[in-house]
Amino acid sequence: MMKNWLATGALALTMGMTATASYAQTTTIPGEQVGLATGAPLPEGIYALNTFVYQSRDNSALDVGINIPVLVWSTPFVPFGGRVELLVAPPTVFTFGKGGPAGLRDVSINVGTFVGGIWAFDLGNNFGVSLLGGVYLNDLNGDRGVLVRNNGTFFSAPVLPQLSSNTYRFGVAASYTGDGYNLTANLTANIYDSPGSFSGTNTIGFGNTFGPFRISDSLNLDLTATKKFGKFEIGAIAYGTVNFDTSALSLAANDRGRFLMGGLVGYDLGFATAQVYVARTVASTSFDSTEISGRLIVPLYSPTPVAAAAPIIRKY
Repeated sequence: MMKNWLATGALALTMGMTATASYAQTTTIPGEQVGLATGAPLPEGIYALNTFVYQSRDNSALDVGINIPVLVWSTPFVPFGGRVELLVAPPTVFTFGKGGPAGLRDVSINVGTFVGGIWAFDLGNNFGVSLLGGVYLNDLNGDRGVLVRNNGTFFSAPVLPQLSSNTYRFGVAASYTGDGYNLTANLTANIYDSPGSFSGTNTIGFGNTFGPFRISDSLNLDLTATKKFGKFEIGAIAYGTVNFDTSALSLAANDRGRFLMGGLVGYDLGFATAQVYVARTVASTSFDSTEISGRLIVPLYSPTPVAAAAPIIRKY
């Protein structure tokens, strides 16, 4: 039994990016799961979750925003004692250029729709574990992205060369949710069909927009340690990513990864739960950033009423 910490969660799903095609990062954005008790099974029902991440990048021509709407169906099926939860999410990446004629225009880029599922187990004594599997359908509806200067001249493409391949996502998480705590560790792997290519042909003057691109598989770690005080939730977070292929031909050439640390504040609104978290780069071989994220979690339907005293804020 999860007592007063009901798992709510969902998949905050998308990716990082830079202004050049020479750097690649996991499709699943590092930190997308902090604040969620991803190891704990959800009560049966339907849940909506939206996470927005803003990356203010040091010494960069642009900042990055990522919006991740997610719909979760926690089904009545519990094979071998683990609840089956189905998820769908269509993430979008935004870039915000910095001014002047040579500055970059703002753009939006669709990440391939994510479809997947979670198999989550309540182990008793407020401990839970879960397994996740799914795929970002980049070959179906993922964009490559093109950056153009404010004066109309071409700057860089593709922005997200990772999306030249479907991304196969696998994860394992463990959570402790007793006494108002959320202590969660979540590992997420992204696997690619490398090399990957976009459809079409290269356009003269627009660089190598087609490919093929050699994409590095990667591993993310998201850590949460928070506690609830009445309607408030306060605690620490940390997250990072590691690229496996950093050879000269890889999109992640010479980029082993990065790690960030910060804090989280949440509040139970009754009809929903809101969270805000801020993190700063503490180690990196790519870029440094300050990241501000906001999340809203809304339970849409449950076959059995949820007690008012039991705030819904849980998992992914």
